[in-house]
Amino acid sequence: MLNRSNSQSLFERAKKNIPGGVNSPVRAFRAVGGNPLFMSHAKGAYLFDEDGNRFVDLINSWGPMILGHAHPVVEEAVKKALSGSPSFGAPTRREVEMAELVCSLVPSIEQVRMVNSGTEATMAAIRVARGYTGRDKIIKMEGCYHGHADSFLIAAGSGAMTFGVPDSPGVTKGVANDTLTVPFNNLNAVEKVLSENVNQVAALILEPVVGNMGCVLPQAGYLQGLRKLCDQHKVVLIFDEVMTGFRLALGGAQQVFDVKPDMTTLGKIVGGGLPVGAYGGKKEIMSCVSPAGPVYQAGTLSGNPLAMAAGMALLTYLKEHPEVYQHINQTGEKIAKELRSQAREFGVKATVNQQGSMFTLFFSDVQVVNYETAKKADTTLFGNYFQHMLEQGIYLAPSQFEAMFISEAISNEVVDSILTASRESFKRL
Repeated sequence: MLNRSNSQSLFERAKKNIPGGVNSPVRAFRAVGGNPLFMSHAKGAYLFDEDGNRFVDLINSWGPMILGHAHPVVEEAVKKALSGSPSFGAPTRREVEMAELVCSLVPSIEQVRMVNSGTEATMAAIRVARGYTGRDKIIKMEGCYHGHADSFLIAAGSGAMTFGVPDSPGVTKGVANDTLTVPFNNLNAVEKVLSENVNQVAALILEPVVGNMGCVLPQAGYLQGLRKLCDQHKVVLIFDEVMTGFRLALGGAQQVFDVKPDMTTLGKIVGGGLPVGAYGGKKEIMSCVSPAGPVYQAGTLSGNPLAMAAGMALLTYLKEHPEVYQHINQTGEKIAKELRSQAREFGVKATVNQQGSMFTLFFSDVQVVNYETAKKADTTLFGNYFQHMLEQGIYLAPSQFEAMFISEAISNEVVDSILTASRESFKRL
């Protein structure tokens, strides 16, 4: 059994001054049972907790640690930037260079604005789309998470055409009424919503490869169909690539699937794992953003020199080392293939969704293509599997409905340790 005494003590202390004892809900382990582990440091493929336990990390800060933890290229860039002050509240050369780099790598981005988180990026993108079109309503997909801004905390009603209802206290009915929800991978539902809300929808936002109901892939022709519908109805198509941007490819999911959105949101990977986000798109749309246009958005720490230095170092490294993508994608394929094989061997109902270095093991015999099918997964079984893996030193996302992420630091030897632990975990279920 793992020694968890220091983590347990810290959790009891945390609950006195932090709501629920954590600063982000999924960290509380409520979806998998037990109490959270408190991490002290990380290096390469491994996390180390306050009790000295070592874990193979398959979260990687929810995506951005694509090179592994404390990579020397990123570390050195941050150290150099820190010596010049962590914040100015004034323009810097690094911001210009970062904007040029992002625009050169992401197919759809002609202009980009730096912000401080993925949530801020998606919130701003929706505001800009509304300002650009002069319309109020947005369409989002059931199960896609775009941060905790009010517009996105909406659950679907009984059908695709039902207006949203607030999914969290504090979200007003007025906001809910402007958010229309449809199932992921269902073009007919989108077409119906657009037809019944002519000239009212400003934007359609989705994760092109979903990471926040587990890894769910777009079916053949789905993204292309959305592009066509948005063109027909003059709706701004927004790809939330906070997870997929620079991870599935240098140009993100839009490069992989060859579909250009009108706007793109990006997250922590732009800052090498530091708190940062970005949104960008067509110049004619981004020209609406203040001070070039009337749509206001600002931030003292936007373009922060530490985040820009880390991001520049990471993205430049990825640009110069395409073999990183070959390694992590092959690793993702290998793990997914073996997990499917193990589930069959031990008679466990499970399916694995995988795209490049993102994957999710769903404890379900139903193909997971949207929120409804994702919800059929056996969360109790996942919780048991999670705890068995944790005891063997493998740190998975503490929820059935999250993606796992591979880093370059996960070598073939580490993969073997993951699969050995998984085999033992399936055997114990």
